[in-house]
Amino acid sequence: MPAPKKTARRSLLVASAVLSSLALTAPLSHAAPKPSPSTSPSATPPANMSTVGGERLGRPGTQVNLASGVPVLPKDVSARSWVVADAETGDVLAAHNAHWRLAPASTMKMLFADTVLPKFPKTMTHKVVPSDLADVGAGSSMVGMKEGETYSVHDLWLGVFLRSGNDAVHVLSKMNGGIETTVEEMNEHAEELQALDTHAVSPDGYDAPGQVSSAYDLTLIARSGLQKKDFREYCSTVTAKFPGETKKKKGKSVRESFEIQNTNRLLAGDSDVPVYQGIAGVKNGNTTNAGATFTGVAERDGKVLLVTVMNPEKSEHNEVYKETARLFDWGFKAAGKVQPVGELVPPRSAAQASAQPGANDAGEAGGAGDSDGAAGSAESAVGASAAGGSSGIGVALGITGGLLVLLAAGAFLINRRWPLPDLVRRRNRS
Repeated sequence: MPAPKKTARRSLLVASAVLSSLALTAPLSHAAPKPSPSTSPSATPPANMSTVGGERLGRPGTQVNLASGVPVLPKDVSARSWVVADAETGDVLAAHNAHWRLAPASTMKMLFADTVLPKFPKTMTHKVVPSDLADVGAGSSMVGMKEGETYSVHDLWLGVFLRSGNDAVHVLSKMNGGIETTVEEMNEHAEELQALDTHAVSPDGYDAPGQVSSAYDLTLIARSGLQKKDFREYCSTVTAKFPGETKKKKGKSVRESFEIQNTNRLLAGDSDVPVYQGIAGVKNGNTTNAGATFTGVAERDGKVLLVTVMNPEKSEHNEVYKETARLFDWGFKAAGKVQPVGELVPPRSAAQASAQPGANDAGEAGGAGDSDGAAGSAESAVGASAAGGSSGIGVALGITGGLLVLLAAGAFLINRRWPLPDLVRRRNRS
């Protein structure tokens, strides 16, 4: 479908969602007190969990409204917790133990990025000193930063998103005032997003007592991050050139570089996992305590879905990606047919602002920075790749801004539904 027609169709879809959302209750009515950060994940889901997003999401087990015409959920999904949601309307199409507080691994980096990314221009540089890397956890995933070398903020974020580099996270945290300050800000931002199952202890997701999140919260956090242009760019980049060491060659100092690839197997592919059609990020993780975790976003046939999968019990290679793909497949078949079991709530500030007479919605996520508002020109969806030599290899995502529907009488409802900017795939297939 040509882009202009697709854009018009998307606008109509968003407008329809706005007009059909009168029956929805205010999101804050479901908010539960934030659990104690000392709480550890249990072996089985609690009988009573948070009801943020709806009462059914607080129940253990699978929640879905199966009816005539609705496809049956895949039976071979072994994850302890998962969520399938419409990224634009916020409808949760199905979920399993949605609010079970589990170790998040490197998916916690989504909260880190959503909190810190708007603070520094991508052209800003930083020379790494020993203290920047002194407290990186043993066995951490690393992008390969070197003391004494200078990196741009753009380089650092590529290291965070593509290689899940804890070294890059720690350098950015030190630039942000230190690990403690950054973690505090992350927890404050989680509160703002109503991600009340989440408690950060480390900025990189490295296993730590009391560090937990949930499939629901990770989906909320991803949705917030995707409001930001740079976040979308980094999480959809497949490969990039990363600065290496400076060496002397023929009497001259030469900065070498090496290629890094995104560890998201649905984006980059693997021997047993093909690139998923329409995939555009978001973040994967894997630690001893957390097992494998993943949140992904994909667009197909005018629908944009978010899927989060936490800790599959099956031990097959790349199982978390295989189960995510099955849930995506179900979600795209079920979208428009299945009644939601809950919703992704907007940030507290958006919900509160929408309650004010004459509130103006710009469709922005919680947090400042480069969020795409309702005004502004559309970005080109042709030939755009991440700066600094990065490449989409035909998978990167183009996203146009300025396409949110503004209805003067429906500002509350638009804020309520909190739609994403329009998504346009740029996949080049051979």
